[in-house]
Amino acid sequence: MAGGVKAQALWFTGPRRIEIRQADVPAPGAGEVLVKTMVSAVSAGTEILIYRGQAPSDLLADDTLPALTGTLAFPLRYGYAAVGRVVGLGSGASEALAGRTVFAFQPHATHFTTPVGGLLSIPDTTPAESAAFLPNVETAVNLLLDGAPRVGEQVAVLGQGTVGLLVTALLARLPLASLVAADGFALRRQASLSLGAHACLDPADDDTTHEMHLLLQGDRLYPGADLTYELTGNPSALDLAIGVTGIGGRVVIGSWYGTKRAAPDLGGRFHRGRIRLISSQVSSLAPELSAAWTTGRRLSFALSLVPILPLARLISHRIPFQQAATAYRMLDEDPEQAIQVLLTYEDD
Repeated sequence: MAGGVKAQALWFTGPRRIEIRQADVPAPGAGEVLVKTMVSAVSAGTEILIYRGQAPSDLLADDTLPALTGTLAFPLRYGYAAVGRVVGLGSGASEALAGRTVFAFQPHATHFTTPVGGLLSIPDTTPAESAAFLPNVETAVNLLLDGAPRVGEQVAVLGQGTVGLLVTALLARLPLASLVAADGFALRRQASLSLGAHACLDPADDDTTHEMHLLLQGDRLYPGADLTYELTGNPSALDLAIGVTGIGGRVVIGSWYGTKRAAPDLGGRFHRGRIRLISSQVSSLAPELSAAWTTGRRLSFALSLVPILPLARLISHRIPFQQAATAYRMLDEDPEQAIQVLLTYEDD
């Protein structure tokens, strides 16, 4: 391919400021391809923290993804769920890739050049929109690996954003004694029930902790969750997570709070109940899993789940890339309206 292309790229330029800027995308070199983006998924967690200016500015964007260089200081590009079509081949790239639909961990942009090794080929039977969920599915898989739910356990999931709903959907496939979720938004509570939660409560209700205990115990002798997932993105939810967890239970913290802080109550219930707090983050695997699991194995397994999970029902908005600022504004100001927001790109 003789030359590169003019592309449009999304930039976070300051708190609550988004710009679409022209970018020169180089022609693919040896072992590289040029991809035209079809759809990309917006993270209502990490990206909204960045959008609000609540991400630590000195933190590396992601030292495991080559496309995300530098820190989280403004101005920066971000995003990690792009699905597109290969429209250019560099030397050494297989001709079989031409025209293929592929997934890449790339920031939001109309085009990008990337090494072939940074791509995942998407089966023709898998919609591009579904493939854009791959990072969230992988995160959900990682959360189950870290929580290690057991047959017959009582499990609570706090937070039913996209990742929380995917965790609920995967847990619902296991023979659990009870699966109870909580979220502050009615749209997400409805989705949670449709994916298999036995109940989904509003954490703002005064009797939520008591009600969750009743639902997690039923007629059994062991009150409280054996395993609780905290996926709200709100550090104050840690108290609810500890409050609904039973003796010897595990609390898996999948939220990233950015610069937000809270003082969790680590008093009597936590201390006497021997409750364990477990950090879960998808950029790495728990050391105890490293003998059998690699990030490649995890990603491959997540990709196998994409066609069988009901992902289309989680898409609440499709917003043209050029109107991306409205997507972030909505997720910031009116999050109760959304589950998963996708940015769409014109096919020219």
